Amino acid sequence: MARVIWKGAIAFGLVNVPIVLHAATRVTRLDFDWIDKRDNAPVGYQRINKHTGKPIESENIVKGYEYEKGDYVFLSDEDFKRANSAATQSVDVLNFVKADDVPLYYFDTPYYLAPDKRGAKGYALFREVLRESGLIALASVVLHTRQYLAAILPLDDVLMLVTMRYADEIRDASELEIPTGKESMPNAREMEMASKLLKDMTAPWDPEQYRDEYRDDLMATIEEKIESGRTHAVEEADAPPRRQSGKVIDLMSMLQRSIDERKGSPKKTSSASKKSESRPARKASKTPEKKSAAKKSSSSRKAASTTARKKKSA
Repeated sequence: MARVIWKGAIAFGLVNVPIVLHAATRVTRLDFDWIDKRDNAPVGYQRINKHTGKPIESENIVKGYEYEKGDYVFLSDEDFKRANSAATQSVDVLNFVKADDVPLYYFDTPYYLAPDKRGAKGYALFREVLRESGLIALASVVLHTRQYLAAILPLDDVLMLVTMRYADEIRDASELEIPTGKESMPNAREMEMASKLLKDMTAPWDPEQYRDEYRDDLMATIEEKIESGRTHAVEEADAPPRRQSGKVIDLMSMLQRSIDERKGSPKKTSSASKKSESRPARKASKTPEKKSAAKKSSSSRKAASTTARKKKSA
């Protein structure tokens, strides 16, 4: 059985469907370890303090956000949880759209959703209503300390969650030099020949016929070396620690209340629009007054230190 990546619930109105998240893909690329060829010892990675040059233990490491060059804000695990504790335990459905309305380049990584304890009935209900409507659900979910936009869609009897890119993650193509205008258009003969070639190369979708030929060639080289005895004994590295899964929120079946509540409320389009209505716009400057004062005092200290050094050298 595939490893459970995350546990939580699909929040659909006031209905919560307990689910577990599984990887829908597997890594098939070849993974090469670094080996010291002098003694066949594995080459490890260390976290180094850049001031002392000495290794540092993981318990002494914190995550820091550089809000200005050289100035950081530290965030703990509790800070990440407090940012939106509910979001870390649920897949919040925002709205439903036609699948054809979403360009393919917005889709990223697929996952399988499976029902958790007491979630089978709600899971089947959500799957069938999506299948019957022909729509996909757009939802918000937090995975590995990052919030994603995601699509939920039925694949046969399984619900699939596909993480998506936000609009600001798609680069503007206008910065590219693209041929346009009549002078760049192909002539009729070129179009005819290209269309014929396209028709000749058209085939039904069959994913089994496409392979990573570069990987296959490397594996053939590896197998040839094994068969010829050109191998080396290397001591195995320590296994990485197992990840901890989230806590499940198990609530069920409040469809009618969800419908009744939405009759008297404006249509929800996204969590971002809701926040923008209830919160005033931020000023363009991201530097608070306290920070300016802090930097002034820091500049004063630096100036004083420089003056002292000059006097000492004099």
